[in-house]
Amino acid sequence: MALSPSSTRRGYFCVILAALMWAVSGPAGKFLFQHGMTPHQLVQLRVTLASTLLFLWLFLRHRSLLIISSKDILYFAVLGVLGMAMVQFTYFFAISKIKVAAAILLQYLAPTLIALYSVVIAREKLTRLTLIAIIGATAGCYLVVGAYSLDLFSLNKMGVIGGLCAALSFAFYSIYGERGMRRYSPWTVLFYALFAAALFWNLAHFAWSGAPPPFSSFRQGYSVVQWTWIFYIVVFGTAVPFGLYFEGISLIRSTRASITATLEPILAGVVSYLFLNETMQPLQLLGGTLVIASVIVLQLRQEFDDKAPSFIRARTQAPQPTSTTAAGYDFDHHSID
Repeated sequence: MALSPSSTRRGYFCVILAALMWAVSGPAGKFLFQHGMTPHQLVQLRVTLASTLLFLWLFLRHRSLLIISSKDILYFAVLGVLGMAMVQFTYFFAISKIKVAAAILLQYLAPTLIALYSVVIAREKLTRLTLIAIIGATAGCYLVVGAYSLDLFSLNKMGVIGGLCAALSFAFYSIYGERGMRRYSPWTVLFYALFAAALFWNLAHFAWSGAPPPFSSFRQGYSVVQWTWIFYIVVFGTAVPFGLYFEGISLIRSTRASITATLEPILAGVVSYLFLNETMQPLQLLGGTLVIASVIVLQLRQEFDDKAPSFIRARTQAPQPTSTTAAGYDFDHHSID
């Protein structure tokens, strides 16, 4: 049961669309920080509202996707806290301390970390095309965000640490989220990850005084403009693009999806050109070309991957005379490891 070329193309399209939506959420967050909001407040609002809206959508339209095994609660708690909760906070913390461009550059070290995990820990082989794409996308991202003009050593150290932690969190939720999608729909995995993140950011105050009290971010008297950007970040910067990104991982796996997501700074530059009259320097244009070329390189050889979560789910959902297994994983008797 092979994945069709159209499924693979759909996977890339989902990630590209997610990158486009994320391209706007970074500057939107920076605007909110400049008008008095803290990263803690924005993250609490973001995950709480996004998980609530996603729950309502699933409850009304796809109620079966809310069903999970009690054995997997710990898995979703870990994914939600160490993955979703941390990537939300660390990225916004980074852009509150350093330039958005520098934060994006640091976050998009994630594809390299994911590739290293695949080779060193998962013992998977990287194809030559994938390796070329990783190098090209990382170099292109460096150029497109204008990192060559940044004095990286003079950047706020806490901001740099936040950006590096964002890369680690991005890599973790991509890899660990892929495991869950072997069994569950990407939207199920996303909802419970967001729900766990929302619980964390509303209860963390009782263990850490630096976190906002439960639901305190909702009582700050934001302006209409601020609520507009909050709404954008919640819906089109969180619920929809993270769902699309997980759909992409389900079809093309985390390494290819994360490389494709490096289109985000390119798309941010296009948005800035169209709406803010900003121009890109020749080296930035070269970087954009490198990233786009890297994504194209990934698609030159449509490789069949029997470890793609969508393929594994399709196998396990097919009628079987005995308990269903896939890739050595017995889903009837084991939790997600």
